[in-house]
Amino acid sequence: MSELIKGPDGKARCSWCKAAPEFFHYHDTEWGFPVTDDHRLFEKLCLESFQSGLSWRTILAKRENFRAAFHDFDFDKVAGFTQKDVERLLQDAGIVRHRGKIEAVINNAKRAQELVKEEGLLSAYIWRFEPDSEQLAEPQSASTSAESIALSKDLKKRGWKFVGPTTVYAFMQAMGLINDHVEGCVIRNQVERARKKFNRPEANR
Repeated sequence: MSELIKGPDGKARCSWCKAAPEFFHYHDTEWGFPVTDDHRLFEKLCLESFQSGLSWRTILAKRENFRAAFHDFDFDKVAGFTQKDVERLLQDAGIVRHRGKIEAVINNAKRAQELVKEEGLLSAYIWRFEPDSEQLAEPQSASTSAESIALSKDLKKRGWKFVGPTTVYAFMQAMGLINDHVEGCVIRNQVERARKKFNRPEANR
């Protein structure tokens, strides 16, 4: 099947892993496994926005630099960044030096704080948009969904930036709101088991 390739261990993986050797580890240990940690969710939304127009390989290679530059994506710290920080980051060759995207991270950090005040947890808000697995398209056959469109629209309404439906869908794939590993991929069942055991976060209100 064209949707599958053999991994280093000879077992089947999603074919996108063949784009770069480092993708196998990311695919096997992160992509699709459900996440509740607010900082990791915020990080991924930011990194997906930085990826817009670029490859995920570029972003993944720079991820540790991004984490250092943005205080491990602690949005309480990032929300306090000033114009001086923007100028500093524009000189940081270890990240993607795009003024609009850097400013969006700072803006979105403030918006994340607002959501936490409202919901108690960013994760509680995000996971409200989890799709019904029975209604999903075939794995990796779509770039948006009704839920990613709804989440994108609501985030934009709240003042978030660089959170279009495609960016949000990629975020949902990666953070485990859907299991988009193709049938036959050795990791698909692992993700499914993780999702079944997963305790969905609830708002602390």
